[in-house]
Amino acid sequence: MDFLQLSQRNIVVMGVANRRSVATAVGNVLREAGAHLLYVFKDQALLEKNRPLIGQDSPAVTCDVAREEELAALPAKIAAFFPRVDGLVHSLAFANYSEGFQPFHDIPRQDFLQAMDISCYSLVRVCHHLKGMFAPDASIVTMSISSTRMASESYGYMGPVKAALDSSVVFLAKSLAANVSPDIRVNAVGASPLKTSASAGIPGYVDSYLYAEKATLRHRALTTAEAANVVAFLLSPRSGGLTAQTVIVDAGMSCNYFDDKLIHHQ
Repeated sequence: MDFLQLSQRNIVVMGVANRRSVATAVGNVLREAGAHLLYVFKDQALLEKNRPLIGQDSPAVTCDVAREEELAALPAKIAAFFPRVDGLVHSLAFANYSEGFQPFHDIPRQDFLQAMDISCYSLVRVCHHLKGMFAPDASIVTMSISSTRMASESYGYMGPVKAALDSSVVFLAKSLAANVSPDIRVNAVGASPLKTSASAGIPGYVDSYLYAEKATLRHRALTTAEAANVVAFLLSPRSGGLTAQTVIVDAGMSCNYFDDKLIHHQ
């Protein structure tokens, strides 16, 4: 039974970097559901590196979202494989932590704006360029975080960037519904800390990940597969009533910060 009704739907997946990427887990779920996938990579080197992961026969193209000329060329690249786009997965994030963390008020302008451009504004620009390819009921899903109201040292200025992404989801949903199709939907999945290669490179992230694991009601961290399952649901017609939302997926962490065992360090 095709409960999610994703079979034969054309879905573009952006953000696969390695086997631990959320986008990789999303691709696996969508493939199992019978969707047609097209992967978008930053460059040819990253595409070739991940070719064994996505499958030798999977359509894949390149687009550096920091370059407007490559964004403008993306629709033609996708059209070579798909006549329309039923779904878009935007799982892109970048921040320059090469020199470690700095106080928030000392963040260099170029680093903050680069993170905002790649992690947030790229969603807006991709939708702008693909608006003519979206199916009338297309679903767009981006990856956010479970809370943008906590000043987590382990996430640095990506917190404000993800807050901008959450707000952009709302405005983008309304804009596309008003100007492209009333049935186009835009949502975000706000995941609690995940064990990905990208996050492992953030200074101090591992300690925060281990704390988050203790704070969940089940005392097990969220998995990328669990986040991916929610992405698949939001891409599905079964979630037709959901748009302009950030769906929090955190295994109950957000209600449990003052758990007695955490307070007493047990």
